[in-house]
Amino acid sequence: MKKVNSSKSNFALWLLIGKANHLLLLKRRRELIQYEIPPGQLHILNAINVLSPSATISGVANELDRGVHVISRQTVSMEKYGLIKRIKSTPRSNLLTLELTDKGLNLVEISGHSESIETILSSLTKQERQQMEFILNKIITKAEK
Repeated sequence: MKKVNSSKSNFALWLLIGKANHLLLLKRRRELIQYEIPPGQLHILNAINVLSPSATISGVANELDRGVHVISRQTVSMEKYGLIKRIKSTPRSNLLTLELTDKGLNLVEISGHSESIETILSSLTKQERQQMEFILNKIITKAEK
């Protein structure tokens, strides 16, 4: 019997994780076309909604594990499209509070009813979902170190 090379086995699992991520994002992107919003901006809208009323660029960046400059650039674009308001806390302050507009809040609400997410994740039992959540959190914790 041939010995399994653990690094080869790890890389195969790594590829599988990447493929799952790619396919899930592709499916979600196709679903979001009707709302004319990319998944990344929808993640930002959801983070603002969760952190509201004290959502800031750095808070959203922390919530999504993204760079502050990336979130800042995205929020400028999102404000132009009327999805959010960037509000200075005081006239002299550089601190911006982020607030969803009615258009942004509507997108959060209607896109939250995701047929693709429901269809894909409903194929898992409750126990499998719990195991998956545990494993993914373990991977995330290790990757964050």
